[in-house]
Parts: sequence; C-alpha cells; structure tokens
Amino acid sequence: MALKINQSLVNKENASQLIAVCPFNAIEEQDGIMSIGAGCRLCKLCVNKGPKGVITWEDEKKQELDKSEWVGIAVFVERRNETVHPVTLELIGKARELTEVTGHPVYAIAIGCGMDDIARELLHYGVDKVFVYDDAALDMFSISPYTSAFYDFIQRVKPSSVLVGATNIGRSLAPRVAARCKTGLTADCTMLKMRENTDLVQIRPAFGGNIMAQIVTSNARPQFCTVRYKVFAALRRSEQAQGEIVCMNVTAKMLKSGTEVLDAVKKPAEIDISEAEVIVAVGRGLKSANDMNMIQELAELLGARIAGTRPMIEAGWLDPKRQIGLSGRTVKPRLIIAIGISGAVQFTAGMKGADCIVAINSDENASIFEVAHYGLVGDLYEIVPLLIAGIKEGKYVL
Repeated sequence: MALKINQSLVNKENASQLIAVCPFNAIEEQDGIMSIGAGCRLCKLCVNKGPKGVITWEDEKKQELDKSEWVGIAVFVERRNETVHPVTLELIGKARELTEVTGHPVYAIAIGCGMDDIARELLHYGVDKVFVYDDAALDMFSISPYTSAFYDFIQRVKPSSVLVGATNIGRSLAPRVAARCKTGLTADCTMLKMRENTDLVQIRPAFGGNIMAQIVTSNARPQFCTVRYKVFAALRRSEQAQGEIVCMNVTAKMLKSGTEVLDAVKKPAEIDISEAEVIVAVGRGLKSANDMNMIQELAELLGARIAGTRPMIEAGWLDPKRQIGLSGRTVKPRLIIAIGISGAVQFTAGMKGADCIVAINSDENASIFEVAHYGLVGDLYEIVPLLIAGIKEGKYVL
C-alpha cells in the first residue's frame, strides 16, 4: 500500500491545499514537483480531504511466495564455553516435534572456531545436518562476521524456519539476520505450532501478558523467532549418532567487520535462577524487607534459590536477576514454592513449566491456584514458620 502523486495534476493552488491539509508537514512542493517526506504517517487525509485525484492510495501487488523452495527448520547453535548452550538442545527438540507435521529435516548452524566436537555431539540429538562455519576469526562472538555467516547459510540452504535462543547473543544476532533477509522475527515465544503449509505459528504474551498473540509470517521466508531458555524440553541424548556434518566455506568477505574484538573477559559467576532445581518465590504478600529472613531460612533448609515477582525487585528487596516472569527469567525447577504471589500472567508465564508448584496465599480465589499442583490457603506468616519447623523436625523431606 502506498500514496501516489499524479504530478500532471499538480499546480500552485492544489499544492497549497495539500500542504495545508497534512497534519505532519510531510508534503512539499518545489518548482511544480510535489513530494511526500519521511514525516508521512499514512493517515490519508491528503487523499480524503485534499483535491481529488492529485494524491491517490494504491494497493501494492505482492508477489506470492513459493513456500516449496524453503525447506527445513534451522536452529542456531550457541556455545557456552566449550559446550553447547542448553537452550540449543531445547530448540532442537522443539524443531524435531514441529517437523512431524511437515516431514522437513532439522538443521543446526554452528559458527565459531574448533567446532568439530560440538558438531559431532549434536548428531546425538536428532539433527539431520549440522552446517559448520569454522575459522579462527570466529572464535569470539563478533556481530558482523556472525551475521554474514548466518546470512550465507540462509541463502544457500533456504530453511523455512529459524529458531534462536533468546540469550544475549541470540537477541543481538537474530534481528540482524532477519533484517538482512527482509523477513519478520517474533521475540520471546512461549509456544510454537506448525501448519501443514509450513507456516510457523509463533505465540507470545502481548499487552503486558493480557493476551496471547499468534503471529504468522505468511508471505516471507525464513520465519525467525527467539525462545528463552527453559521454555521447551530437550530431547534425551541418543547413544547412536545420526546425521551429517557439512563444512561451509568461510570467505574473507564474511569476516569483514567495523569492530575488532581484542579480548574476552570472563565475568564472575552470577545468580542464575534458571538453573535452580528448587526455588522459593515471594510476592506482594510479604509485608516488610525484614521478613526476607524467614524466606531465607526456608530456602536454606530446602537447598533452594530465592526468587520473586517484579514488585519485590522494584522495592529493592531482591536482585533483578532473581525476577521470574515476562520481564525476568524463565525457570523450570523440580519444585517451586510461591509465597504470597497472586499469580498474574506476567509471573506464571515464567514458571508454569515447573514439575511441582506449591502455592501459599490467603486469597482462595488467587490466580496462582489455577497453575499450582498443591495450594495452601492461609496466612503465610502462619504457614511458613510451621513449614520451617516441620522440616527441622524431619516431618517434611524434599
């Protein structure tokens, strides 16, 4: 869809009328030639209120995409030190599930240096082909060379869909590659479904978690999406390796970059609640910061990590890295105890994959009970001390 100017109808009088009718000052006229600038918001007032026929609204004819040319689901392989980041294995498992609908292969694209062991390991997780871009210059992540290598893979292999982990690297890389491919990208998907025509239904919370939006890139390929760690389940490692490793050519053009990575400094170990097996999470039901001592005691007895909702972070009672939810971390522990948490969608979206959810809340109608496996209705200041005493006495064993 676009605005079209019929220059043969432009004169001083109607040019002045059109300039006056535009609320964004986007229409200009010089030497009898009219133009529409970048300030245009496509409000169409110039079409509806201006001199008839001078500016018209025309629908652009889109060329229909031949979806049969795009085959397979590709997963970007991210390294964590010398091993595969767990989110990669989760995405491969989901890709394997999605291809049951279309019968397409699952690809992995590995970029880096010394990727042989990683490539061979991926063949134990159901990947049909691993495409490897291996070069000393790719040892440390650099956005331009990695984007060029990724784009080269897209052009040569033409996968229908591309899944990338929503990590710091993935969130930097995926949008750049998608933009270069002139296609869309859906960030932080919580569910993925495949249609028989290879359209990928990308589902994510929207409008603050009040709705679950279903996004489909129906006339562009590939379809890009990013997914957080711990959203999907990884396949079990097979003892037998199946599949093929394809070594791709790394050219000097790919390695061109406007930046130079001098060194990589290892950060100190951080709190990562995504890896926790047991979590004690707290919400607004906690009345004061001093009451965190009670929560800390319970967590220590259970060997758990403490996490919380956004209000706890904003109050300064917990480190931001301990936040669970859409704007925090996604967790998938064996056990999570939600204390004084109402259960808003923003929070539950980040923890509903837990094996066992125990909720403690004084409101029997709290939303948290809809996702909890076990619910305790009552005052947390009565229940938590009893729980602590019971663990100390050996009544409760994890």
